Amino acid sequence: MSEPIHPTKRRSLLAGLRSSFLTGLVVVLPIGLTIYLIWTVVGWIDGWILPLIPGPWKPDVLVRQVFGSEATIPVRGVGVVVFLIFTILVGWIGKGFIGRKFLVWAEGLVDRMPIVRSIYNGLKQIAETVFSQNEASFERACLVQYPKEHIWAIGFVSTRAKGEVQAKLNHEGYMNVISVFLPTTPNPTSGFLLYVPEADVVFLDMKVEDAAKLIISAGLVYPNGKDAAGVPVSNPSAK
Repeated sequence: MSEPIHPTKRRSLLAGLRSSFLTGLVVVLPIGLTIYLIWTVVGWIDGWILPLIPGPWKPDVLVRQVFGSEATIPVRGVGVVVFLIFTILVGWIGKGFIGRKFLVWAEGLVDRMPIVRSIYNGLKQIAETVFSQNEASFERACLVQYPKEHIWAIGFVSTRAKGEVQAKLNHEGYMNVISVFLPTTPNPTSGFLLYVPEADVVFLDMKVEDAAKLIISAGLVYPNGKDAAGVPVSNPSAK
C-alpha cells in the first residue's frame, strides 16, 4: 500500500521559497534601483555636457590616444565631473562683488520679460528652497487630527503663522497658530499646508528624518524597532 501524499509539506516548501524570494526582493530591489537611477542620471548629464566639450578633448578621444585603440570607449561620469567643476566655479564667481552685480543686472533684465519672468522666478524659488544653505527647515515632527477629529496624521512643523495669516487668526481668537506641512504617502514631497492651533498639536520626539521614513513606508517600517517594541499596547482580550 503506497504512502499517502502530504500536500502540506509541498505547500510548506513553496511558502519557504516564496518567503525567500520576497526577502531577496527587499534586499536586491533598493540596491538595484539605486544603481540604476544613479547610472541613468550620470548618463543623462553626460549626454548633456559631453557634446559641449571640444572634439580633441573628449574623454573617449583622449583614452584612444593614450592606449592606441581605435574602438569607441564609452567613459561615463566625466560629464558629471565637468558639471560639478563648472557649477562650483559659477557659484564662486556669483558670491563675489562683480558676480552679484551681474546677477542683479541679469535678473532686472529678466523681470522685464513677461513669460520668461514667471518661469525664471518659479524655478529660482524652487532651487532656493531645495538647495538653501540656511537653517530654515522643518523644526519637529508632530501629530495632528486630520482629516477629522480622532484621526491622526504625521506632519512637520515649519514655522509659526506670520503676517496677514496670523493677524486674521488672531481676530478669530486663535493666538498661537503654527504652520504644519502634512505630507502624503508614499510620496512625502507633496502634501497640504495646515495652520493648526499649537494646543491641538502633539509633538513627537522622533527626528524629522525618522518620521519621513515612517511616512514613506506607509507605517510598515518603524524608524527604531526598539522604541516601537517598548511602547505598551493594551490587549482587550487580557481583561
